[in-house]
Amino acid sequence: MWEQFRRFSALDRSAQNVFLRALVLLPLVTLSLRWRGFRATQASLNLLLSIARPESSADIGSNDAVVAARMVSAADRHGLVHPSCLAKSLTLWWLLARQGIPAQLRIGIRKEAEKFEAHAWVEYGGAALNELDEPHRHYAAFDAALSSLPMQER
Repeated sequence: MWEQFRRFSALDRSAQNVFLRALVLLPLVTLSLRWRGFRATQASLNLLLSIARPESSADIGSNDAVVAARMVSAADRHGLVHPSCLAKSLTLWWLLARQGIPAQLRIGIRKEAEKFEAHAWVEYGGAALNELDEPHRHYAAFDAALSSLPMQER
């Protein structure tokens, strides 16, 4: 436990904030997906983005996106629930949108042993952020991203 606290303390303040937000948001998104479904959960997250003051940074870059993906992964490992790829991807997408980072939520499908399977991931600049082993490459992604930064639509 002390090792985990030491590692958390070594993070810069913005990474700590993203980790703590992910730690809280992951179980909430997981429950919302289970009880309310994808569209209602997505709508709620969009609403939160529209009323929340976006964290603006003049120096937003791919490093911020990678750090956010790492923090969501860490929150998944150390949290109380271990959510689906969709819950993790929605959480990451929302955290990136809060920072003004234009990421896209992608969902793909495949047929494996006569069963359809689905997978979700987040892309930024055409690269999957939350996919270390690139399992998304084994799925046929829908042509359009299901969600991009809603602030572009306002």
